[in-house]
Amino acid sequence: MTGSRSQWLAGELRERIALGDYGPSGALESEADLGRRYEVSRVTVRRALEHLRGEGLLASRKGAGWFVVSGASFGQSLALGSFQHAVSAITEAGVSLARTVVEYGYGATPAAVARLLAVPDGTETLRVQAVRRADATPLDVVTEWVPLALAAPISRMDAEDPGTWETLRRHGHQVAVVRQSITATTAGSHVAALLKVPVSTPILLIRRLAVGTDDKPIALSEHRYLGHRFRLEVEFRGWPATAAAEPPGVAPITGTDQED
Repeated sequence: MTGSRSQWLAGELRERIALGDYGPSGALESEADLGRRYEVSRVTVRRALEHLRGEGLLASRKGAGWFVVSGASFGQSLALGSFQHAVSAITEAGVSLARTVVEYGYGATPAAVARLLAVPDGTETLRVQAVRRADATPLDVVTEWVPLALAAPISRMDAEDPGTWETLRRHGHQVAVVRQSITATTAGSHVAALLKVPVSTPILLIRRLAVGTDDKPIALSEHRYLGHRFRLEVEFRGWPATAAAEPPGVAPITGTDQED
């Protein structure tokens, strides 16, 4: 029972870390306070904290308690009309980001990717897969595809630093629009091994399509972030004039769409 309770508590604390609830100081409540808040024993609290220490999320300081490790979680702001790379959010947190290419090569394009890049099925594209680490701790696995006509300037070394998208920019391919899709998934065996986490660990999957000034796709990337290490923050401005109106983006349920 203690083991399952400690895993549950670790999940609760991991979620609070991901949401940035501990603020600039990063200080957690005392072990006694955590026990009272979550109604668990001191042993359960300690096991949960030690588990999160093993994940690189927490550290203890003698006489001062437990603290969130710098760079344990990052927030990326999103707003209409702007785009910010995760690199910006991580740099603002004072953490260094390193990118290691683990796969690089040309091959037939999967049908879903070909459709997004507006190339025929089976056409060769450059495919790059890399692991990004924040202060040496895995943050995400990114897979990128670039149409063959644009891929020539991107060497394996360039794909690692300054990166695929930045290399394209330096060769005159300006990004005019970024179309982003966000969903939740879990880590398969390959991604789990790269991120050094158990299979089925929660993953935030973000797909980004870069479109040039000529309205043609430049590159497609899929980022698989550790769910407890990254969050997206969105700010909406403006509100409907009438008090009865639904919040932006929320449609009222009508007719046969209503549930009993």
